[in-house]
Order: sequence, then C-alpha cells, then structure tokens
Amino acid sequence: MSRYNLTGRTVVITGSTGGLGSALADALRARGANLALLDLNLEAVKAQAEQLGGGTVARGFWADVRDLGSLEIAMMGAAEHFGRLDIVIANAGIDTMAPMATLDPAAFEQVIDINLAGVWRTFRAALPHVQPHRGYLLAISSMAAFVHSPLQASYTASKAGVWAMCDSIRLELRALGVGVGSAHPTFVRTPMMDDVVADPAGRALWSGNDKGLWKMVPMHTVTAGIVNGIERRADQIIIPKTLTLTAKAPGLFRALVERIGFRDRAIQRAIDIASPSGWHDSQASSRHEPTLVLTGSAGRQPIPEPNRN
Repeated sequence: MSRYNLTGRTVVITGSTGGLGSALADALRARGANLALLDLNLEAVKAQAEQLGGGTVARGFWADVRDLGSLEIAMMGAAEHFGRLDIVIANAGIDTMAPMATLDPAAFEQVIDINLAGVWRTFRAALPHVQPHRGYLLAISSMAAFVHSPLQASYTASKAGVWAMCDSIRLELRALGVGVGSAHPTFVRTPMMDDVVADPAGRALWSGNDKGLWKMVPMHTVTAGIVNGIERRADQIIIPKTLTLTAKAPGLFRALVERIGFRDRAIQRAIDIASPSGWHDSQASSRHEPTLVLTGSAGRQPIPEPNRN
C-alpha cells in the first residue's frame, strides 16, 4: 500500500496542548501537515498555533469533547480556514487512580464521558468534513485496552471501549473510503503520567514506571509510531512494536501479566492509600489548564480540564 502523504493535508488534534497532543503536533507539522488544534484553553491553543507557524499552517480552536456542538463548530471553522479536513486525531483524555469501592462515582463517569464518548463525538463531528476526501480518523487508545490494571477500571474500560468502537466504526465507513484506526502506546512521559508517578497508589502499582514491565518509552518513539501508522492508514498502531503479540492475544497473556505485574500485596497497598477522588492531589487534574463551566449548560458543575494525554 502506498504511503498516505501528509504534506499539505489538514490534521485536527483534540487535546492538542497536552503532552502527547503537543508532541504529535510538532511531529506532524515537521511532515508538512497543516494543523487544526482543538483545546479547552483557547489562549494556550492560540499560542501553540503561533509557535507552529500560525497563519495558513496552524490555527487554534476552542472545543470541548464533552459537547458535540462545540466540536461541530470547531470542525466547521477548521474546514473553512484550511479548505479541507483530512485526518482527525481524537487525543483528549484523563485518568483516575482509585478502587471501585471508594472512587467517587462522578470521577468514573467523567473518565468514560471524556475518553470514550468524547472520541465518538469527535468522530461524529469530523465525518462530514473527512468523508469527501476519503480521509482517516484516529483515536488515541492505550495498551490499557489489552492489559487491565487494578484501580483504573474507568480508564481501562474507556480505552478498551475505544478500541472496540473503532473496529465497529471502521466497518461502517469502509465503503466510503474513510479509514479508522486506534493507537495503543504503552507508558510515556506526559503531565497525566507525572500525576500517576507522583500518586502513592500509582507508585505502589507501577513502581515509578522506570524499569521492568511498566517502564516508560520515550515520547519520540510514540510520536514516530503514530505518525508512521497514520501514513499507513493503519487499523491498529501498537507502540512499541515489541508489545504487538501482547496486544493481538490479550486472552493468552493476560493471566501471566496479571500474575507477574500485579502482586496481591501491591494491589492491597495501593487500595489502602488511594484517594477516593481518584487523584492523590485534588488540583492534579486542573494544574495545567483552568477549570471551566460549559456555556449554556445549566446546572453543570465545573469539572477538570480533559485534554491531558
């Protein structure tokens, strides 16, 4: 299959000012792509666009993946500005770290709403613009779609759901010539992972993510893998490739990984020290961007900024 040349194509990225979003924007711009950057923090995303060249090659738009209408407006604005949309990357996401017995139910629902329903809303808003160009939709999932860790039921469920949802939508769009893929990186250094590493419960489970089975991979490995996958219009992108077998045969390896990676003592220790809020630091989820209330959403309470991948 010939490479899907990115030069001159327009790529939309949600959660563009987060760790992975920023790195992907840099890598895609280096390939010659034009960038429509979507984020809750309008000032931050405008500044990001200027740093990437501004004008005709990069522009920032406000959007909230919890609100389909805001995504539709942003997609329309991006299409009008660049003349076309070719690739859309649903990247916005958050995490929690707490057991089911103590986790605030609102935190669980928030993760599902942003990580799973947010991807669906992003794809729904993008399709009318991508379809005429037989483009490509990509969701940032995780290796957590295949390896299901304790204290992260909301996160693993959302990422596994994204994987399944992409498989379903791919079948729906196949006859239209629109590709659909899911990317599954392992641990990589981002602001979200910094919070996990700093969380006592996270350290009890992952041992700081600096060695062994849960060691982080460099950001450039992740971005290179994702860009390569986009150029192949891949159905599934596994990063690093050494984990492909684990991803392809989750049922075969899950019991072994759980036995080796999650000792009962470590799980119990993490449960004992986990915060019921899902974050060890009550400000962790909104440290990098402000807490916002959606305009026109009567009665909705402020919730943390979702664009954290």
